[in-house]
Amino acid sequence: MTQQLAGKTALVTGGSRGIGAGIVRRLAADGARVAFTYISATDQAKALADDITVGGGTVLAIQADSADPDAVHAAVTRTVQELGGLDILVNNAGVAHVAPLEDYSLEEFDHQVAVNVRGVFAAVKAAHPHLGQGGRIITIGSMNAERVPMPGMGVYALTKAAVAGLTRGLARELGPRGITVNNIQPGPTATDMNPDSTPFAEAMKQLMALDNYAQPADIASAVAYLASPEAHFVTGVNWNVDGGLTV
Repeated sequence: MTQQLAGKTALVTGGSRGIGAGIVRRLAADGARVAFTYISATDQAKALADDITVGGGTVLAIQADSADPDAVHAAVTRTVQELGGLDILVNNAGVAHVAPLEDYSLEEFDHQVAVNVRGVFAAVKAAHPHLGQGGRIITIGSMNAERVPMPGMGVYALTKAAVAGLTRGLARELGPRGITVNNIQPGPTATDMNPDSTPFAEAMKQLMALDNYAQPADIASAVAYLASPEAHFVTGVNWNVDGGLTV
């Protein structure tokens, strides 16, 4: 694997496990100095940071809740101060709550919007002054922005559709500075919160062109491409990486 991101610094929100950890590992393998945030998975965050350090990478684990704009801003500041700048922002932190409309509380609605939408905006707002020519902003959205295969997911889909619209708008706004803004929309991906060997997973596979879940490394590969110099002319894209679930 080439060190295509050597000399670059990245911040990944929600990076201690699942897709986020896969992204952290891949960016570090590609040569970037990587900071990542986490909320409560302290042991997993430490284990991930230790693995990367042992492998010769540079990593910084920061405890920060994406629902708190001040914490997000502080994470960006620490990244810049301790790792020497910022070139790549990956908005991965997200939450999901599935429930029938009659059981869906306004508090849960507000929390999902706070993390999945406001948290992305807060991170971009804090990070963009530090990004220069060739800067990258990459958000991990969801194919649920385009297809909702089951009831109870309306609010989650709303937040991911909002991120898709924000991506297009920010691409226009930041393009003149040479900063690209893109959104990856994963389909079913095997994580500890969404294992690929449950009755739900088997039902989802029946809806896909490929009959298997993605692995976090598959989503990380898409991030690595968008973060690379090769993707300098790709911006404003909402890219479904979903095994054909939306075809």
